[in-house]
Amino acid sequence: MMFSNDSRVAASGQISDKYQHYGLAILPDGAAPSPSRSRSPSRFRSREPVVGMKIRVALVSALLAVSGCTTLGRSGPTSPVTPVSTPPSAGKVSTGIVSAMNGGLIGGSIGSGLSDAEKRKGLEAEYKALEYNTSGQKVTWKGDNSSHYGEVVAAQPYRVGSQDCRQYTHTVYTGGAGVTARGTACRNADGSWTPLT
Repeated sequence: MMFSNDSRVAASGQISDKYQHYGLAILPDGAAPSPSRSRSPSRFRSREPVVGMKIRVALVSALLAVSGCTTLGRSGPTSPVTPVSTPPSAGKVSTGIVSAMNGGLIGGSIGSGLSDAEKRKGLEAEYKALEYNTSGQKVTWKGDNSSHYGEVVAAQPYRVGSQDCRQYTHTVYTGGAGVTARGTACRNADGSWTPLT
């Protein structure tokens, strides 16, 4: 195509729309682009939507990544269990609640050498730590024999399906030496806790 004497080229170097194709101007021989075109070449202008799209994609990706770090509230899978503020009156836990614990950790090897009354006190301490205490707070108990005592510490609650669960440790001291057992228990709808085996 030859455009040597085209009247469409204005004195200022402007080119009519007829000679522009997808943002690139086809200039006749000897014609120079206008100063406005040299400042922001049209070939770079066609990349502006791509750069804008890359920024939008990066922002959306960052928002999705950050939103994965938040919890979902009370009904979400990571909502913490809020312990009840006060234990039952007189400090005694009902027999039905204690029996649901199936002996707890103290029913295992760490409870050997303890009387039934001492095991009951240790089991009540396990229940109180799981049900009423915040993470890391100790519940202590003392047996009939002054050399038998223990402490139970429950970890942060978490949710498994529809149940609230907690890991916990029970340390029993007999004659100064301590033996520690670790376990996990999940809360039942009636308020009892069942250890996982």
